[in-house]
Formats: sequence, C-alpha cells, structure tokens
Amino acid sequence: MNALTDIPFAKGHGTGNDFLILDDPHGRLALDADDVARLCSRREGIGADGLLRLVRTTAHPEAFTMTDQAEWFMDYRNADGSEGAMCGNGARLVGRYLVAAGHHPPGPLSLATRAGLRDLTVPADPHADVAVAMGCPTLPGPARITVAVGERRWRALHVDVGNPHAVAVVKDLAHAGELREAPAVTPANAYPHGTTVEFVRNLGSGHLVLRVHERGVGETPSCGTGACAAVAAVRHRGPQPAEPSRYDVDFPGGRLRIDVDADGAMTLSGPAQITARGTLGLRDGHGSGIARAAAAG
Repeated sequence: MNALTDIPFAKGHGTGNDFLILDDPHGRLALDADDVARLCSRREGIGADGLLRLVRTTAHPEAFTMTDQAEWFMDYRNADGSEGAMCGNGARLVGRYLVAAGHHPPGPLSLATRAGLRDLTVPADPHADVAVAMGCPTLPGPARITVAVGERRWRALHVDVGNPHAVAVVKDLAHAGELREAPAVTPANAYPHGTTVEFVRNLGSGHLVLRVHERGVGETPSCGTGACAAVAAVRHRGPQPAEPSRYDVDFPGGRLRIDVDADGAMTLSGPAQITARGTLGLRDGHGSGIARAAAAG
C-alpha cells in the first residue's frame, strides 16, 4: 500500500455484520491481503468482518464494462484479506454510505460488484431499511454435499448467490457447536476456494433461523447472501409457492427479509447503519494504520 494519509473511512453494520468502508474514488489504494487483515483485526486494527473499498467504475479495471450502468464499484474483501465477489449486507451498507456521504441521492442506486450489477433502494430516512436485488440463486451441484462438525454430519445443498454456500437444514442450531473453526465440507472439490456454511432451522410459514460460518471470516452475527442461500435451499427441499413470497430470516444479530418474485429472483432488505466516520492515517507502506478523528455516525 502506498504511504497515503487522511483516507476517509466509515464503520457500519447490517444486523451486526460489520464492515470498514474506505472511500477511494480514484482507486489509489493498493491493498494487499495483509493490509486488509490488519485493518480488519479487532486487536491490531479498526476491526470488522470485512472491508469495502469504494472506487468509481471508471477507475477500476474490474468495473470498466459497467461504467455506463453504475458509478461505483464495491471492492469487497473478507477479514482474512481474500477477495469476495458479493456481500449482501455489505452492498446494503455501501448504499447507505453513498447516500449519507452525498455521493448519490436517495432512491434507486446501481452498484458494480465482482458478481455483476446489483440494484439497491436507499431511502432518505437513515433509519429505514435498505434493499438490494440479489437475482436468482443457482444450485451448481454436486447433489451430495456433506457438512460436519465434530461427530455430527448433515446433508447440505450447494447454493451460489454470487459467492458459494453450503446450506444444512438442522433440528437444533446448538449442534453446530462454537463454530470457531470452519465446518468440514465434502467433497472438497465442490468448493476449491472454500465456502460459507449455513445451519438453518425452518420454523415454517416463511420463518427461518440461522447461524453462519463465513468463508475467510468465521462465525458472524448475520450474512445477507447466506439468508438468500438458506431461502433457496428451503424452497428447493419443499413445494415452491406459485406466487411471490416473503421470508423472515433471523440471525443472532437481527432479522433480514427476503422477498421472492414469481421468477425466483430475491430482494434482500434490512437495517444498515453507519456507526463511525473518520480519517485513516497510514504510517508505512504496509498499510499499518490508525483511526483519527473518528466520530459516531
């Protein structure tokens, strides 16, 4: 990372799933995995489940093909520094930030991601829910996925929501254990770059309860793409409603809502809050930084 100072940043969360946002419109920050991991560390950095670097599409090589459809590109990194294609809660928080920072007016907003364009709706009210159109999840297979924690094993479903998921429907969420380590998933070749794992209780009537172990992060209080993956898995296991339907998905960090249209496309809605803003002073060329002038949002 170049030795730059006074980089604007914000901290925020969606149902407890928290992120560090770096405002880098001209794409001048060259973040490597160590930089991101250090900034996301809760002991050595600011602390977050992931990092969201905002770059104008005209300034990022991965977004050149989307410049005529979106002004901003979301460069999403997991807490371990690895790149991610999509993050539902992160995208909603980006929408909130872009409006709060005056980069975009309230209302419809198109965001470029590594998984393609995502359309958001960001109300002017900072306390109102933010929604993002997530598209139709896919089930790429293989048919037999197994998730294991200790001696317990569950059949699972491979669901792709712009990023990979292994979804296991369970009778008791406590059976997932402490989730300090990533659950074992087989066959290994189904997820060559790892996967996020969801443990789902289906309470019926469109009500799900989840715990999630996110790839590159660990157990998190919430996961937007995980909520979509869980709904897709539950719908695949049982009769699908003929009409659009709504699901309430509860996590330890709060509730997200999934609306499914007649074609199976999903819209993810929920709270997104900016909790602090400030400038990031980078002290050396390796991205070691300190937060300065941070204030509640």
